[in-house]
Amino acid sequence: MSEINTPILETRNLIKYFKTRRGNLHAVDHVNLSVFRKKTLGVVGESGCGKSTLGRTILRLIEPTSGEILYDGKNIVKYNSSQMTEMRRRMQIIFQDPYASLNPRKTVSELIADPLKVYNVPAKERSLKVQELMKTVGLAERFTLTFPHELDGGRRQRIGIARALSLDPEFIICDEPVSALDVSIQAQILNLLMDLQEECGLTYIFITHDLSVIRHISDEIMVMYLGVVVERAPSKELFKNPLHPYTKELIKAIPIPDLKPEHRLVNSLHGEVSDPIEPPARCRFAPRCNYRTDKCMSCDPKLADMGGNHYVACMLYNENAQA
Repeated sequence: MSEINTPILETRNLIKYFKTRRGNLHAVDHVNLSVFRKKTLGVVGESGCGKSTLGRTILRLIEPTSGEILYDGKNIVKYNSSQMTEMRRRMQIIFQDPYASLNPRKTVSELIADPLKVYNVPAKERSLKVQELMKTVGLAERFTLTFPHELDGGRRQRIGIARALSLDPEFIICDEPVSALDVSIQAQILNLLMDLQEECGLTYIFITHDLSVIRHISDEIMVMYLGVVVERAPSKELFKNPLHPYTKELIKAIPIPDLKPEHRLVNSLHGEVSDPIEPPARCRFAPRCNYRTDKCMSCDPKLADMGGNHYVACMLYNENAQA
């Protein structure tokens, strides 16, 4: 099997629970995913669904409660701190808020050089690498000695991208990298990320709450709701044939420019969000679903194969799923 058809990263029954006074908060609950080389897996869901926690757990910025994280077939959950330090040359993250993730006391060149200093790259080589990275991400040389507060959001995010690229990683988690930016700047950053993927052969997990943002950048999309995966499919297939009621509502919420009010799709979600602390053994979306039955309130649906690499966790389709 060729390298490009082999997952660079997989998770198996990945769990992250946070202890609270009332019990365990199920932030990431038995998540299984595969990301293939030079491809992009989009992870989408409302705020609080666990997608950012998933990304940080995969990188072991947050330690998993249980499960496996396989990188090139090796379970990195078992790695010690020294081994993980080496792994972070290969796997990086771009954070959501470009201002909060940058030290305001450091200049652009110092910020980009930080990861290189951690890995003891010589000063002369660091300087050349910083110049190269600034050019790569579209930061003019005149910003070398500029501080983050003197730059707009788009340029600050370009610093974050340059930092993530500094150690020549293969795999990057993009944690809502455009949500804090103006719409016009969002397009520039998305185009930059796609260009870098092609030029550098990068693999992405792209986390967002907005399906319209990942429609074109993602090869496959995974929809999360309250810590669990409710649907996973190739990007084109998901938009053409969404199956889970929650996915359909997310697609309805995508704004369409110049559409007359009477033609707009109305979001029909109602009811209360399930408690993520020790959730009951039933569909977590059921209290807000227009299609729920008594079975939904007593059974916890698992991802079922609908064919064509399309999976859905919904009682409406479990009986029609492929064996």
